[in-house]
Amino acid sequence: MAEWVGAALQDDMRPRMFELARRGEAFALATIVAADGGPRPVGSQMVITGGDRSGFLSGGCIEADVASHGREVLKTGEPRVLVYGSGSPFIDIRLPCGGRLEIVVERVAPDDAASNALQASMQARRPAWWSSNGRQRWCGPEPRGSCQGELRVLRRYDPPQRLIVVGSDPFALAIAGLGAQIGWEAVLLAPFGPAEPPPARVGYDRRPLHLSLRELAPDRWTAIAVATHDLAGDEAALLPALLSDAGYVGALGSRRKIQERVERLREAGLTQASIDRLHTPIGLAIGAQNPWEVAVAVAAQIIEHNRRAGAADQVPTMELEDARAAR
Repeated sequence: MAEWVGAALQDDMRPRMFELARRGEAFALATIVAADGGPRPVGSQMVITGGDRSGFLSGGCIEADVASHGREVLKTGEPRVLVYGSGSPFIDIRLPCGGRLEIVVERVAPDDAASNALQASMQARRPAWWSSNGRQRWCGPEPRGSCQGELRVLRRYDPPQRLIVVGSDPFALAIAGLGAQIGWEAVLLAPFGPAEPPPARVGYDRRPLHLSLRELAPDRWTAIAVATHDLAGDEAALLPALLSDAGYVGALGSRRKIQERVERLREAGLTQASIDRLHTPIGLAIGAQNPWEVAVAVAAQIIEHNRRAGAADQVPTMELEDARAAR
């Protein structure tokens, strides 16, 4: 890689796609549809314009070439299937991992109906399926059964991961701040907390929890981390959190307080099934001590939980049918 490409740190390409659409600018969308090895999974994407690119598909060995093809697709409107590694016609481009990547590159107009539908689903926090034959695209709550033409791409988009942190001390700040840094929608809830916004670039709500949590309406793509360091405060946050649809709920605290916390939740009327959803002490057991270490442990546990809970349902699904005929 000849230069630092900060935009390559972006993983979810939807914000970039919608930004370009608002500006009335077409773009090329490159998607990995098959992978044998390599650092990036099937479904990874790049967005390419005449002057820049966002996202990444490998360790930096093919991005410039993909961008070059993307700009040709922008000019001609003709989709391309690119193969790198084993069986590739690009003998001068090698994958250090020794694997194989197949990538579909398609032109998306700023008024593309599928892109508009995808934006609506994201704003409503609904999952959506993107179906494409390279020239036409569809987006809806279910995968399209068939596409005309040999080239077929299916990709599931889930709502963005959201992280709700309850608390106002350095641990809460670090957890929310790290969540925002890794691309999650992070919001800090601190009832009657400081009037000024937190130093971390996160959302902030200081209203009572029953108001803020109800408005946020936690869903399965929401993680709630409670870091109040107070059993009564924990209970006020954990009761609505464990009764919500949140995909992950965790509470910061010492191991010697676990049983007391569980008993308080049971006395408050929670079933054992609801209590069993609680991760406490929060975070992976890595011996974390300071706020940033705890934040790393919490983020890692949320990622691990999401992968286990949604391995079959949440991972983007891609399909390529007889791609050679579309070259």
